[in-house]
Amino acid sequence: LTGAAKLVVVIAIFLLTFYVISQVFEIKMDANLGHIFARSALDAAARSTKPPRYKCGISKACPEKHFAFKMSSGAANVVGPKICVEDNVLMSGVKNNVGRGINVALVNGKTGETLDTKFFDMWGGDVAPFIEFLKSIQDGTIVLMATYDDGATKLNEEARKLIAELGSTSITNLGFRDNWVFCGGKGIKTKSPFEQHIKNNKDTNKYEGWPEVVEMEGCIPQKQD
Repeated sequence: LTGAAKLVVVIAIFLLTFYVISQVFEIKMDANLGHIFARSALDAAARSTKPPRYKCGISKACPEKHFAFKMSSGAANVVGPKICVEDNVLMSGVKNNVGRGINVALVNGKTGETLDTKFFDMWGGDVAPFIEFLKSIQDGTIVLMATYDDGATKLNEEARKLIAELGSTSITNLGFRDNWVFCGGKGIKTKSPFEQHIKNNKDTNKYEGWPEVVEMEGCIPQKQD
């Protein structure tokens, strides 16, 4: 009888221990699952509130049949300009295809395809190749330009007139070490709304001898037949 009693006690202790352990384990599991679900809910909320990224990093999406673009002038004579169209960086210091003077990217106005990228030294270079390049641009081409260091010293009246025909209004006033970005087109009938210009002024310059960087973004209408 004593042995049977001992067996009952042992079984009871075993069952009680098992019950206590299972309860503790269940509580821990519930806590872990609760933590996981709470973390998932927070991650989902963070994803839902994260602002969307638009092409070229512009502030809002472009409508249909428009090309997104963003560009900036050079910073003094240290950091080169950057031109991006439809999330494709066409010119930048990282791509190593920018240089002192006026940097130009040509884009097909119907397809958004990059046609050409070049820079023309307007401080120590010759304006003649730039003039020939401007004359060779075909109708319907989107033209994006950005200065770096100095983009005006070698510009003459003919070159300025050809750029004005692309829709620029500031080119006539572009001076030594001014910062300027412009987006126009060959065959444009009106003045372009896409242009920023900051004068070189020793009283307001951000950098010694150069004004601050100018940036611009927008949506270029696709050329229709």
